[in-house]
Formats: sequence, C-alpha cells, structure tokens
Amino acid sequence: MLAFGTFAFMAPWALLGLLALPVIWWLLRLTPPAPTRVTFPPFRLLLGLVTREESSSKTPPWLIILRLAIAALLVLAAAGPLINQAAQWQGSGPLILGVDNGWSAAKGWPARQRLLVELTDQAARDGRPVTIVTTAPPPAGAGTERVHVFTPRQAQEFAQTLQPRPWPSDRVATLEAMEQSPLAQDRSAQVVWLSDGLDHGAADAFAQGLARFGPLTVVTDGPATVMPKVLRPPVLDGGVLTVRVERADARAEESQFLRAFALDGRLIAREELVFNPGEDAAEVRLDLPAEMANKLVRLDLEDAGSAAAVILLDERWRRRPVGIVTGDGGAELPLLSSVFYLTRALEPFSEIRQGTIGTLLRRQLALMILPDPGTIAGPDRAAIKTWLEDGGVVLRFAGPLLAQATSGQVVQGGDMPLVPVPLRRGDRVIGGAMSWTQPAGLAPFDAESPFHGLAVPPDVTVTRQVLAQPSLDLERKTWARLSDGTPLVTAERQGKGWLVLVHTTANTQWSNLALSGLLVEMLQRLVALSQGVVDTAHGPPLEPIQTLDAYGALGDAPPDTGAIAQDAFAGTPVSPLHPPGLYGRGNDRRALNLGRDAAVPRPLGELSVAAQRATYGGSPAIDIRPWLFILAALLSLADFAVSLWLRGLLRVPRLAAPLLALAVLGAAGTATAQEINVPARAPSATTVPGSDAYALENSTKTRLAYVLTGNAETDRVSRLGLSGLSLIVRRRTAAELSDPQGVDPGRDDLSFFPLLYWPVVPGAADMSETARIKVNAYMQNGGTILFDTRDHTGGTDLGELRALARKLDIPPLVVAPANHVLTRSFYLLQDFPGRWTGSALWVERAGARINDGVSPVLAGGNDWAAAWALDENTQQALFPAVPGGERQRELAYRFGINLVMYVLTGNYKADQVHLPAIIRRLGQ
Repeated sequence: MLAFGTFAFMAPWALLGLLALPVIWWLLRLTPPAPTRVTFPPFRLLLGLVTREESSSKTPPWLIILRLAIAALLVLAAAGPLINQAAQWQGSGPLILGVDNGWSAAKGWPARQRLLVELTDQAARDGRPVTIVTTAPPPAGAGTERVHVFTPRQAQEFAQTLQPRPWPSDRVATLEAMEQSPLAQDRSAQVVWLSDGLDHGAADAFAQGLARFGPLTVVTDGPATVMPKVLRPPVLDGGVLTVRVERADARAEESQFLRAFALDGRLIAREELVFNPGEDAAEVRLDLPAEMANKLVRLDLEDAGSAAAVILLDERWRRRPVGIVTGDGGAELPLLSSVFYLTRALEPFSEIRQGTIGTLLRRQLALMILPDPGTIAGPDRAAIKTWLEDGGVVLRFAGPLLAQATSGQVVQGGDMPLVPVPLRRGDRVIGGAMSWTQPAGLAPFDAESPFHGLAVPPDVTVTRQVLAQPSLDLERKTWARLSDGTPLVTAERQGKGWLVLVHTTANTQWSNLALSGLLVEMLQRLVALSQGVVDTAHGPPLEPIQTLDAYGALGDAPPDTGAIAQDAFAGTPVSPLHPPGLYGRGNDRRALNLGRDAAVPRPLGELSVAAQRATYGGSPAIDIRPWLFILAALLSLADFAVSLWLRGLLRVPRLAAPLLALAVLGAAGTATAQEINVPARAPSATTVPGSDAYALENSTKTRLAYVLTGNAETDRVSRLGLSGLSLIVRRRTAAELSDPQGVDPGRDDLSFFPLLYWPVVPGAADMSETARIKVNAYMQNGGTILFDTRDHTGGTDLGELRALARKLDIPPLVVAPANHVLTRSFYLLQDFPGRWTGSALWVERAGARINDGVSPVLAGGNDWAAAWALDENTQQALFPAVPGGERQRELAYRFGINLVMYVLTGNYKADQVHLPAIIRRLGQ
C-alpha cells in the first residue's frame, strides 16, 4: 500500500501503467482518424488536376487528451485508490484490537462496530493477521476464550457479528488471558483499544498491558457523546419510590427522562431527572397511587440503550394492602397499642387499612392481621375461613384475650379455627407455674422457615407467651422458636392460604420484639408470602425466566443460563451465568438487576502510557475504484460518439463533438465528486398530500398505512408496528412492502393503501364529513381497515369504536369463524393474538362476494401494532407480549403476514375451506 496522507493506493504497482501514456500519445499522433467518404459523381472534372504530395491528417489534440484521460482513469482504478485512509500502521506484526463489549458499550455500539469492521478491512488490505480481544466474559456455554486469533477474512466476519454483553467488562482478566496466549511471544503488533469511555477501575493498568505488545491507539467517544448512566434499584419509603441515577460525566447540566411501565407495556409515568453541573447523580420520586404502583414492572431511562439503565421490579417493590382488624368485638385497644406498632412497622412498604373484619374483606387484601382479637363471632369466623381457603394470609398475635380464651381448655381446630396448632391453657409468664427465671431470647431461624436468613438481634427477648400443645406435626409447623425451643411463630396451610400465629403480643406488653427492626423484616416476609412466595433455603432454585440483553430489551433466557439458589439470590451478582432478568418459579419471580452491583461510572482519564487518541465517528475509508471505472466508461462512450462524427456517420454541428466530450467529462467528474464528498444524502422532503409527488410515491410502492390520531405516542407505536410487520413480511414472503405511511382521512387520498390500521383512541369518532365520505369510499372500493381498540378487556375504547361505527357504513360483523380465510392465507392459525390475547377478531358476515369477498372491516382489541413494533436501532421488540411472551409475539407476526396476504391476494384460498365439498363433487 502506498499512502499520501489520507489518500492511498491498495495496488501501487499498477501505477506503472502511467508510463505508457507517452507511448499512447505518440501512437495517437501517428495514426490519423479514418478518412471521410464523400459521394461525388462527376469525376471528369478532376481528370485535369495535377497530383501533388499530400500529408495525412492528424488526430485532433482534444481527442488525444480524451483518450489519454480514459487510459489514465483505468490505470488509477487498477491501483485501488482510497480516500480517508487511516494512518499507516507501524511495523509488520499482527493487528491487535482490544474491544470493550460490556454493558457500557451498548449505547454507541453501531459506531464501535463500524470502526471495528473498518479496521479489519484495512488489515485485510495490508495482509496482516488480526487478533480481537474482548474485555467482557463470553456467555455461559460459549467457552472462556477472550483472545481470538483470526485471518483477515475471519476477523471481518467476527467483527460483523460481535455484540455487547449485559454484564461488566473485566479488563484485568482479559490482560491475564493475553499474557498467557501466543501473543506474549510477539511484541511487534499494532494495538488499537476500542474503549467504552469508562474507567472500570483498571483502565490505566489495561493500557499499560496493551502497550507492551506494540504502539497503542486508544479510541474513545467524542466530547459531545452522552456517557452511559447507571439506574440504581429504587427505595420504597412510605409508598414513594425514590430512584437514583448516576452518570460518568458531571461537567455539564443534563436532563434525562425516567419511564415507568406496567406489565402490559403501558407507560404509567414519565419523570424528568436534572443533573446540575458538577453533580454525578440525580434522584426522582415516583409518588403513585397504590393500585398503579403495584402494576409497575419496569423502570428505564429514555433512550439510554443499555441494561444498566433498566430496573425490573418484583414483589419487593409492591405496596400490598394489609388490613389490621380493629373494633371487631374484642376489647378496645388502648393508645400506643398493637395497632400503633404494627402501623409503624408496615408503613414503609405496605398500604395499611384498618377496620372490622367485614369492612376489610370488602376490598382486596394481601395480609390480614388480628392483634389479639379474642373470641371471633361466627359470621366473621366463616368469612375469614373462606378468605383463607381462597389464598389469603391471616397473621394472628397472642395477648391477654387469647390467653383468657384458652384458660380451662385446649384450643384447637374445632373450638377456634383461627389457630394453626393446639394451644395449652393459660399462658407462660416469668414467675408463673410454667415460668422461666429470665426473659428468653430468640433462636436462629431454621432453614425451612420463611424467616431464614434474617439476623436475630441478641437484645430481643420474650417475657410471656402462649404455649403450643406438643404434637407430631408441631415441628413442621414451627417457623420461629425461643432459645429454649418453645415455638414463637407457628403456621398452617389452609386451602390456598396460610394461618400464622405469633405466640406473643404485637406491642411491648409481653415482648420487646415490636421495638426491633426484626419485626419489620418478618412482616415483609409475610407480605411476600401473600403472593404465594415461600422463601425457604431448601426449596427449588430460581430458574431463569427472561433476561435482558445489553441494550435493555427483555427476551427469553439463553439455554445455558444458570438457576440461582434462593438463599444466595440476594448476594448473586450479574455474570455470564446469571444475566440480569427475571428468575423464579410459579408466582415467585425475583428481579436480578445490573444496577444493583454495577460500579459507579467514572470517565476514562489520562493514561500513564504514551498512546495516540482517536474518536469514534470519523469518516470511513472510501474506495473510489467504482467511480473511476464509471467515469472511464462514460468517456469511452463519448470517444465512440466522436469517432462516428469524424467518420461522417453522425451528423452534428462541427463544434458539438468536442463540446460533448467536455460536457460528459465534466458531468461525470461532478457526479463522482458529489458522491465522494457527501457521505450521506440528506433525507428527501416529505411529499405534500394530494400532490403529484404524493401520488407517485405511493402508487409505485406497496405500503401499509395507519391513521394519525394526534397522540404522539400512539402514532409512534403505529408507525413502528407497521414498520416491523413490513420487515417481517419482506423477510418471509415474496411481498415487498415499503415503509408505512401515516394518513389523515380528512386530507389524504386513501386509495393507494391496501390496508389501513386504525388505533381507536378517545375522540376517534369526531371526524369531519369529508373524512367520513373518504373512509366510506375507501371501504367500498376494496380497502380494508383494521380497527384496534388496544384494550382486550373491552373498556372505554370499545365505546369509541361503537361511536365510530355509527358514523361509517360498516357492514354487519361477526366473530371470525374457525374456517375463515385469515386462518390459512399464509400460516395456519387458530387465533389472532397481539400484545394481548383473548379479544375476538370481528369480520364481515360471510356471503358478500364484493371485492373478492375480502372484509372491508376487521376489528379487535389485541393491540397488534405494539406486538409488531421493533426498535429502529436494535430491531428488538419494544413491548412485552402478555401472557405468552415471545411465542405469542411470533403468532402475532404470523397473523400480520396472514392479514397482508389476505388484503393483497383476496379470497383465493377460500377454496381450501370448501375442499371437502369440492372432492365430493369430483367423486360424483
């Protein structure tokens, strides 16, 4: 390779062909053009002329210059010229590319991967072997190799498929792997470090290690690039979620939006965080009603694009409603009684309700607490028993009333059904008949107890308790015991629920448990128990359900992802074996978040080694060979036209030929210069609806269309949904769909579009008369409209759809039968799910044969656009499919393909529906 600054030749030996230009000049001067033949009959007039010596005509200079230009262009093209060629590397050793591919590289990964591909291309031109070193550990099941030695062709393929990982980089381990590889024997390499811009605590040591292998170049993001951020798990305090976000670059003021999503993908909240200059962290508080807060499943930073900017929420962040029974017929509770202590313990993480048993059971509850209610009336007892069997959790505390009720009898199921174990009469108190000489402390919790793992404070003591009657199953029902072995907490499964008894009071009358933080932690475990979560150390491990990728998109867990033991979950960091995501079994789902343990982001500072600095986003090397060949071809055509003119075979004015040659040369040069100097063409202006450009643009390409609702978020989802569906249709079928078009029914011509997606929003029926006429004409002339209420429950949007139907000429609709053409137009389907499932699809009643029997109206509420929507950069799904996950999304794509085939090809596959009848007729 021969380089002159940013201009280089890949095959400089071909430039020797320029030495032939003088020879070509001499030959062109020597060889005249072919003579012109003229028809002239009266030769007799020439007989008397004297013959004189004549010299041959010479080739015109401008024609020689034209032909020399063609030859020069061919020689230059053969030499492989490049523009914006990177600086020439030193030495002849291999190229080592160190690539940060942890979570922090995901935000700007396209630019990093583009540079990686360009570097491998340059190594291929130079014939250098390439070694790619990745700093993030490989996924589980993919080996442990971090140092990859390739040929130039293999390196190009690897660079195009390399993706960031949703866990941190480990540069120290990478450097150790390099020292143990064959690279350690060669110190003549050219080293380029494609960094993520963060320090990670070992940047300088990593740079020193790389510099030992050869000259080092460090590539970082430009000064205007937004650095990665870390979203920390929120803190729940009194029903308010406090979220903290940390950033790497604290120099300038910056704003970022925090988004909160529900399980169905709906955006519940969007709050702005503001980073002041000099501050590396910002906080925002989400104060939502309990009903809405309990629906949250995901928090993320808008446009952050990394797994560290996503927090998945589980039961630990739910504010479950807890009912405390008061005024239920027992003795009136005094001031600062059990209710006071229970309220203070539950306030940070629960919604507290107080009232009688009947009042509390009228609303949904996670846990009901009975602070020593004494004798419970028959109707209330039956109501609690029914609630228990349906899955409720009842927590009962002992006290004087329970001790009084047990005096003189052994209490068990028949006499008092709200006790998990039989009780001995009376109670145990210091100085009594069944006494101990000093208050008893608590023993460590057994491994089978839901309280296992909680630290037992040594200062928590019990001075009085009710005793359990010894029995064969008492050991199994005991969740906590005192230091002398007597039960303190017992429980019994009743139906789907749990009945739990604390054998002491909820206040300080019999124990100081209410004054310790242990009571708060025990109540948290019991609230979690209300969701069917039994936290036992010896229970089955938590299997991976869904995991995040490096971009923060939630998908199916990789097959080699490992399960996590329940007692180890709190201390398990994110790793290749355990990526961030959801783990669990049944209703017990735990969120493992990268932001919990991620290091505080710090920018990459000055390095102690001599290294060149570069930034991502530079102009790529441009191979101008194609344009030189095109220019040579155009000049050759001009030369051919000139030759015809000189021979008299082309009638043009005398000066037209040289001017034509110069015009072609100038036009080709201008086109080439524009193509080289302008790396990206500006996007074309939007065509004006109703104009010729609009008609031409939409009549020459097949597009799907969606109705603009005026709601920016709804229109965005519609556009991304139809774009995703068009992409899937192009990949799987012969149909070539262009980008979708947003339309206004009252302004735009709808006749160009075979399918119109109409998301039904409040106010959809408020259309103009012009819009009504256009929509009716569209349906009557073969167009199909898919009305989507996006609410499978049939809520308020269904009413909007009915109001819309009253304005339009919509034919009678029925639920799509099982043998409808939509079930077989491409794929064989049984239902038509979207982001949701369960909503019926309504079609025109069978019988009408107008427009090939294609229904002009389809209506449903499964939010199909959200199921089809893909991120424009990562091509990842934007919204979860509920409840079927990715399998349901695949079925939604198949319905979309069937729908496109249905509206494009008509009802021709209806013959399959009537196949049995056709066969019978053929047999007759």
